[in-house]
Amino acid sequence: MYRINFRENGYLIIRVFIMIILLTSCQDQKKINKKNTKPPNIIYIMSDDHTTQALGIYGSRLATLDPTPTLDKIAKEGMIFDNCFVNNSICVPSRAAILTGQRAQTNGVIDLEGVLPPEKQHLPKEVKKLGYQTAIIGKWHLHEEPAAFDYYKVLPVQGAYFDPDFRIQGEKPWPENVIKTKGHSSDVITDMTLDWLENKRDKNKPFFLMHHFKAPHDDFEYAPRYEKYLEGVFIPEPNSLYDNQNNGSIATRGKNDSLVRIIGSSVSRRNVVRNQAMNIYPDTDIYKKYGNAQEISPDLHTKFNHTDEEKAYTSKVYQDYLKKYLRCVKGVDDNVKRLLDYLEKNDLLENTIIVYTGDQGFMLGEHDYIDKRWMYDESMRMPFFVRFPKAIKKGMRTDAMINNTDFAPTLIELAGGQKPGYMQGHSFKSILESGKEPEGWQQATYYRYWMHMAHRHANPAHFGIRTKKYKLIFYYGRYWIDTDDTSASWNKNSWGNDFTRHTPVAWEFYDLEKDPKEMNNAYDQPVYKEIIKELKKQLRDLRGSLNETDEKYPHIQKIVNQHWDE
Repeated sequence: MYRINFRENGYLIIRVFIMIILLTSCQDQKKINKKNTKPPNIIYIMSDDHTTQALGIYGSRLATLDPTPTLDKIAKEGMIFDNCFVNNSICVPSRAAILTGQRAQTNGVIDLEGVLPPEKQHLPKEVKKLGYQTAIIGKWHLHEEPAAFDYYKVLPVQGAYFDPDFRIQGEKPWPENVIKTKGHSSDVITDMTLDWLENKRDKNKPFFLMHHFKAPHDDFEYAPRYEKYLEGVFIPEPNSLYDNQNNGSIATRGKNDSLVRIIGSSVSRRNVVRNQAMNIYPDTDIYKKYGNAQEISPDLHTKFNHTDEEKAYTSKVYQDYLKKYLRCVKGVDDNVKRLLDYLEKNDLLENTIIVYTGDQGFMLGEHDYIDKRWMYDESMRMPFFVRFPKAIKKGMRTDAMINNTDFAPTLIELAGGQKPGYMQGHSFKSILESGKEPEGWQQATYYRYWMHMAHRHANPAHFGIRTKKYKLIFYYGRYWIDTDDTSASWNKNSWGNDFTRHTPVAWEFYDLEKDPKEMNNAYDQPVYKEIIKELKKQLRDLRGSLNETDEKYPHIQKIVNQHWDE
């Protein structure tokens, strides 16, 4: 007969009982920890036209100047993105893409006149659903009221550098509630952010704060305390400022360089419509002496900077231009330090996700260009990094491709939500947390600049595709036309054109591994024939999947069809 050993089985029962208690306790503790875990605060900091060349972490020719010690420190404590790109390098469309997670033809904002009504201000609306208090302070530029935010103080349109007005919530309808301030905009915007953090936010809720500087947008008006910053320092100059080699095409240069005097605003006197002397020396003796581009012989074309006189002139303008720009950047960096100091002093730094970016890139003399708009990397690439020690290891860097429509889905997921189905962007939260691209992650990004020959910068309209290795650009060379078909009708005069013209149609192709500075348009080289063919297929597919075709604009689509296989 089998006998039960009560001593042995008693010990077994006791051990099982203890294990059950421990497991139950662990589960209960997990529930308690989950319940007591505070959602992270999120501060999204964005400057206007702050390009990667003007940050130390991106290793440009300007890195040795150490222009951004605070921002570099933040970046090194988190993850730096080397392949972050804007989908249209101009202020309003970029900001609309960030707030909607959508491309231009889906959110309706394709140019500087685009508006983003409250019902399309998706990012703050989605974050509010997750229990966050939302605020935006600084530059807005999307014309209609930022009413989806709980709190706002925003500059009217571009806003002023000194003593700026701000539009605020109030009894009057938007945009009539205005307050006046004193001081430099970078300081004032930071003062307002610190005041909101200290006195106006609900401290029982997590917050989502968009802190938007106006700087370093032109006209690069820096705070007086930076007057001596970089004084006497020689700013490294890009080689392409003086010799643009085989960059560009007939679309950007004209036949036999016949259009170089009017296309692409310049540092040098090359461009007679807009050059940097007009911008930084208006109505001064320096401009009267050096800035009159009309006096240069029109047959010089691209040979301007090859003469000693023109090199000396261009270098002087460049040095003054960059010092003004970098003094604005210094003001941004110093004010970000003020913000960080506040967060640390008030025990907010540990549980706050800090995101930093610019609204696009900017040309700092590369190819003798100023401003942005181009699909060249200095204009198209955005600085982007994220710090959050709880989930993101310090010292991380990735070459994963992201674009500004990906920001909203990612921020929503970081706040504990899920990407809405109407957003076209993709969340890269897993990349932040793991440092690895997930299987099937996007390997290309699409770009589109619509405003053909607009605003005296005179950039031809174009679109294209960029991968990690290659870039393909199509200049379709047509402005908007007035027709009886309202879908194809645009008030092009509102773009501020001094002249409106068709420009030549052309393709450009760059092998970015061999030619990272985009100095050699290799579109006609037979060795790239199959690569270009594959890129065109990817480009066509992207345009279709992103709702970015020209079916609404048959006069453009006709040109695309005619020249696609050239």
